[in-house]
Amino acid sequence: MGLYLVTGVAGFIASKVAEFLLDAGHAVVGVDNLNDAYDVRLKQWRLARLDGRAGFTFRQLDICDRDGVAALFQSTIENPKSKIGAVQFDAVINLAARAGVRQSVENPWVYVDTNVTGTLNLLDLCHMHGVGKFVLASTSSLYGKHNTMPYSEDQDTSRPLSPYAASKKGAEALCYTYHYLHGLDVTVFRYFTVYGPAGRPDMSLFRFTQWIFEERPVHIYGDGTQQRDFTYVDDIARGTIAGLQPMGYEIINLGSDAPVPLMDTVRLIEDLTGKQARLEFHPFPKADVYATWADISKAERLLGWRPQITYRAGIAALVEWYQVNREWAREIVTLVG
Repeated sequence: MGLYLVTGVAGFIASKVAEFLLDAGHAVVGVDNLNDAYDVRLKQWRLARLDGRAGFTFRQLDICDRDGVAALFQSTIENPKSKIGAVQFDAVINLAARAGVRQSVENPWVYVDTNVTGTLNLLDLCHMHGVGKFVLASTSSLYGKHNTMPYSEDQDTSRPLSPYAASKKGAEALCYTYHYLHGLDVTVFRYFTVYGPAGRPDMSLFRFTQWIFEERPVHIYGDGTQQRDFTYVDDIARGTIAGLQPMGYEIINLGSDAPVPLMDTVRLIEDLTGKQARLEFHPFPKADVYATWADISKAERLLGWRPQITYRAGIAALVEWYQVNREWAREIVTLVG
């Protein structure tokens, strides 16, 4: 039974990781600053599913606040190994991040603060307190548009197209530095277009579901033939937890290995909702990539991981969640720019 620090615990992926760790009998200290990057009701909904569970402790905290995070590492908390005692994390799973390509173009500073400085704070505290394992959430956006598909972990990531991708490149580099200098065991995961119930409202599948349900215009950037390697959140959480094993320093793709054209997702949601989309086409954003496709052979080899949830089943789960929570989910602001 372990004790894990999960950052960004009210976030889409982190809340599911915390849920699975608790299901397995581990203890989780979750931190999140509950910022308003998107509607906080989504974060509160996810957090409510963890609150009160045995082994779960929540602290509202920003990982950019070095003093605050340092105090957490030095605090006294219920510990499954020693009942009440000083925190001794078995690993830090850093899933706190500012995410999103287009928004990062508008405000790159907050992305550097959270994704680079926040990661540095955690890495340094792991070194100071003898935490031997660190997991970082990174992104498929690092592959840019100059690499051939499917994207493999050894390809060039020196030409990020957005401040978001650049900030994650910085975080990855810092992870390697702390591995090299201090022997910190690090697993970096490059996630590919994660979706599912209670997902981020700036992601296409949440937006499409809401817009089609509410009979609002469905904004398509480009002609809709662009493809994404959509990966269900439960599969991503399973892979992330598998990365807690000793790895040295590894960068690993987690994706579906099955890109889907954007218009196919619209048609599937139409089919599942019984409603027809009102399509509006807009210019393709310069910071976006046309397609993503993960080579997941490394995840299979090192972790024994493959996605288990089919694309149709995953979309159906998202649509069902929206139906159940429609009274408030319809009010969530879904960005169109």
